[in-house]
Amino acid sequence: MRIERDSMGEVQVPTDAYYGASTQRAVDNFPISDLRFGRTFIWALGLLKASAAVTNKAMGSIDPEKADAIIQAAEEVMAGDHDAHFVVDIFQTGSGTSTNMNANEVIANRATEILGGELGSKLVHPNDDINAGQSSNDVIPTAIHVAAVAGIEQNLLPALDSLAASLEEKAVEFDDILKSGRTHLMDATPVRLGQEFGGYATQVRYGAQRVRRVLPELLELALGGTAVGTGINAPEGFAAGTIAEMSKRSGYSFVEAPDHFEAQAAKDATVSASGALKTVAVSLFKIANDLRWLSSGPRTGIAEITLPSLQPGSSIMPGKVNPVISEMMMQVASQVIGNDTAITWGGANGNFELNVMMPLIAHNLLESIDLLASSSTVMREKMIEGIEADAQRARWLLEQNVIIITALVPVIGYDKSAEIAKRAFTEGRGVREVALEMAVLPEDELDAALNLRLMTEGGVVG
Repeated sequence: MRIERDSMGEVQVPTDAYYGASTQRAVDNFPISDLRFGRTFIWALGLLKASAAVTNKAMGSIDPEKADAIIQAAEEVMAGDHDAHFVVDIFQTGSGTSTNMNANEVIANRATEILGGELGSKLVHPNDDINAGQSSNDVIPTAIHVAAVAGIEQNLLPALDSLAASLEEKAVEFDDILKSGRTHLMDATPVRLGQEFGGYATQVRYGAQRVRRVLPELLELALGGTAVGTGINAPEGFAAGTIAEMSKRSGYSFVEAPDHFEAQAAKDATVSASGALKTVAVSLFKIANDLRWLSSGPRTGIAEITLPSLQPGSSIMPGKVNPVISEMMMQVASQVIGNDTAITWGGANGNFELNVMMPLIAHNLLESIDLLASSSTVMREKMIEGIEADAQRARWLLEQNVIIITALVPVIGYDKSAEIAKRAFTEGRGVREVALEMAVLPEDELDAALNLRLMTEGGVVG
C-alpha cells in the first residue's frame, strides 16, 4: 500500500493503483453492488478530459508539458487501457463526484508517471490540472450524453436497421403464404404471412426513427456550467473549445447546452431517450412473442412457422426444442422497461440546481442501449434469418377458419352470414360447403366472394 492525501487526510491506496484518496474513500463507503461504469462511459470521460487538456493548454491554463502528459493519459483511458482502475460502485453520491474524481486521479497519476514522477506525488494534480474549468456537476451529465450518443450511433441504430432489413426480406419471401389473421387470440379474416412480417419490420423502423429523434437533445452538453450552472471558475471560451475538440475527436456534432441551469438541474433529455428505448423494447417484445406463438407446437400448436433449433429445450423431455431467442428478447425488453421506470424516477429527483440520481440514470440508460443493440443482433442472426414458413399448415388452418364468412357480408348480409358461420362451426364443416348447400349464391359468385388471396388485399371481394 501507499499513502495518498486529500482534503480530509491520509488514505491507504494499493501501491499499483492509478486512483487515489478520493476514489479509495468511495470504494470504502459504497460496497453496494458489483456494478461499475462500463466501457462507453469511461471512454466518454477520457474524451472529455483529453479535450479539456487540449483547451487548457491552448488557453495557457496548464503547463504545455503537463498538458501533453494529461492528453496521453486521457487517450489511454479512452482506449480502455486503465478500465481496471475505475472501481467505484454505481450506487454512490448522486452527482457522480466519486467517479469524476476516479477519472481525475487515474489520469493525474498516469500523467505523473509519464513525466517521471511517483504515483501519489501529485506532480500532476487531479483537481487543479485534470479538473481545471470543470465540476463533477457538469462533467457527469456531459459524459452521460456523450456515452449515450456513441452507444446509439455505433451500436443500437445499426442493429435495429439490420433487424428491420431482415424482417423486410422475410416479408417478401412469405408474401404468397395465406393464413388466418387473429385478433383477441381468436380467428379473424385472412392475412398473408408476409404482411405480418412487414408489420414487424415497420415497428422496428419506427423505433429507430424514434431513437434518432432524441439525438439532438443528447448532443447538447452541460460542460461549462461547473458547480451550479453559472460557469464559475471556467474561463471564457473553455466550454466551447473543449466541446469543439470532443466533436473533432469523436465525429459527433456536440454543442454547448443553451441553458446550463436546465442541463444540470434536469435530466429530461435522458428521460426522453429512455422513453424511446422503452418503445423499442415494447415493439421487440411484441414481435418476439408473436413469433413464439406462431411457431408453437410443433404438433399441437399454431406451427405456421418454424424457428431455428438451437439447443435442447428440456432436461427431462427428449426432443423438446424451445423458442429461446424469443424468450431472451422478452426478458431484455422487460429489463429495459424496468430501467426506464428507474430513469423516470431518477429524472424526477432533481433538486434546485442539480439532479442527484445521475449514476443510476447513466447506468440504466447505457445498459438499455447495449441490451437492445446486442439482443437485436442476436435475434436477427439466430432467429429471423433462419425462420421457415409452413405454407401447407397455414393453408389448412385457414380453411378451417369460419371467419372467412366476413367476405360474404356485403353480398348476403350479416344475419345470413352469421347463420352460415354458426352452422359451419357446429357441424365441423367449411363455410363454402355450407353456403353452397344453402344456395345463398350461385357457385361461381360464391367462389369469387371466398377468394382467400383477395381477402388480404382489402375492399369488397367478389
